[in-house]
Amino acid sequence: MFEIHRKEINWGGRTLVLETGRIARQADGAVMVTYGETSCMTAVTAAKTARVGIDFFPLTVNYQERAYSAGKIPGGFFKREGRPGEAETLTCRLIDRPIRPLFVKGFKNETQVVATVMSHDLENNPDITALIGTSAALTLSGLPFMGPIGAARVGYIDGEYILNPTYEQLETSDLDLVVAGTRDAVLMVESEANELSEDIMLGAVMYGHEQMQVVIDAIIELAEVAAKDPIEMPEAEDHSELAAKVAKLAEKGLRDAYGETVKQVRSTQLGAIKDQVKAELNADDDPALSGLIGELLKKLEQKIVRGDIIKTRKRIDGRALDKVRAIASEVNILPRTHGSALFTRGETQATVVTTLGTGDDEQFIDALTGTYKERFMLHYNFPPYSVGEVGRMMGTSRRETGHGKLAWRAMRAVLPDHGEFPYTIRVVSEITESNGSSSMASVCGASLSMMDAGVPLKRPVSGIAMGLIKEGDDYAVLSDILGDEDHLGDMDFKVAGTSEGITSLQMDIKITGITRDIMDVALKQAAEGRAYILDEMSNALSGA
Repeated sequence: MFEIHRKEINWGGRTLVLETGRIARQADGAVMVTYGETSCMTAVTAAKTARVGIDFFPLTVNYQERAYSAGKIPGGFFKREGRPGEAETLTCRLIDRPIRPLFVKGFKNETQVVATVMSHDLENNPDITALIGTSAALTLSGLPFMGPIGAARVGYIDGEYILNPTYEQLETSDLDLVVAGTRDAVLMVESEANELSEDIMLGAVMYGHEQMQVVIDAIIELAEVAAKDPIEMPEAEDHSELAAKVAKLAEKGLRDAYGETVKQVRSTQLGAIKDQVKAELNADDDPALSGLIGELLKKLEQKIVRGDIIKTRKRIDGRALDKVRAIASEVNILPRTHGSALFTRGETQATVVTTLGTGDDEQFIDALTGTYKERFMLHYNFPPYSVGEVGRMMGTSRRETGHGKLAWRAMRAVLPDHGEFPYTIRVVSEITESNGSSSMASVCGASLSMMDAGVPLKRPVSGIAMGLIKEGDDYAVLSDILGDEDHLGDMDFKVAGTSEGITSLQMDIKITGITRDIMDVALKQAAEGRAYILDEMSNALSGA
């Protein structure tokens, strides 16, 4: 009945098992990954036909932790799992980020990844098993996925890197870093650190990438005996004639628009140009043609912006590569709050408020590893008006959850001990303007508002988002990126920390071929930017 294929390796002192062919056989790809006694079953399914008229890849990742995996019954009246919790939402994003750029361009079939934690030994975090399972399931599925990827968690205890530290080890670790990548390239990093140096952080990334190679080997060996035949992709059509028409109609207007330094004016001009091109080419009533023209326009925008940055070493708003936008910081801006701050960097602005409470206000968290209380919360809100748009105001989005947690990680290392400051702390960042790096503006605003509330932070924290444009062997590392530079660039590299070291690092890379040297340049350039921002924040506090 079952055609089971299994691969087993020793990895970090524990057994890693990949198995397929027993469970979820009707999915395009399904793999059960077990590490220690933590098991996650991941299934991948794709629609048989492509969605028409879209210029993005419709990928959905669902990660779910079942209470039975740890021998528990859910609480509440209904006694069953409800909507995803924060940890599940963050793991969805953790899985999505490294796999999305590896799908073949032009693949528009709706694709869903479902990772379900079915056994939890309360020692090994299931997010790594979910990442590995997703990679393996996609590699077996026959979908146009240019993997596999590997993933690993790295700790740092007593000056030594630790591969896949247990929950107990993480309590004494100065680092909790997750890295994912292919055989040759790092694609994603998510981390929290206790004021570590750039060299230690970069060493951790490279150590994790080295240690994950055996996992990639195991997935390849499993695929050699269990992979499905690749699905047939339609032959790429020749759109050179249409591309030439689009370029003729749009190139001059796009160049003029990207010469405009004010985001709203630039966005209006770009929208008008795109609408005009689609109207000229009779695409308004043809969703497929409209989507294709949109893709060609994006390629043209990339060519213009990226080429200009590489050639002139100047950016959209005229800044040098390493220059941070103008900063304005204020504290105590709201009369009845415990602490408040307004942090503005160029066209990105965060209004951040701190509230202090008692032990009764601590957040109660029911996790698979047990219930516990959290005395520090940081919440991030991104209303549509912050980018000059009209939108629906609904629940917290995955993006808002992720950005809030990134800022939370950045601040946690500098919190006072509970004995010194026995209060519950809630920080809320309202993004009131946005043009790139709003999560790092939230970090800066959180430092200011918490100090305004009288929280004795060990040191203030600043954050900066770095970008990269790489064309062949030429590259440019960008400090404090704009939204367009993020959208059209190759890397989003967020670094937060104090004058003593890094407290949080998040990296997403869209291309292969980014070397250790490039990452080293980015980290050192980020350190200079963070120091400048800290000085500007200090001026606001000294003048308060």
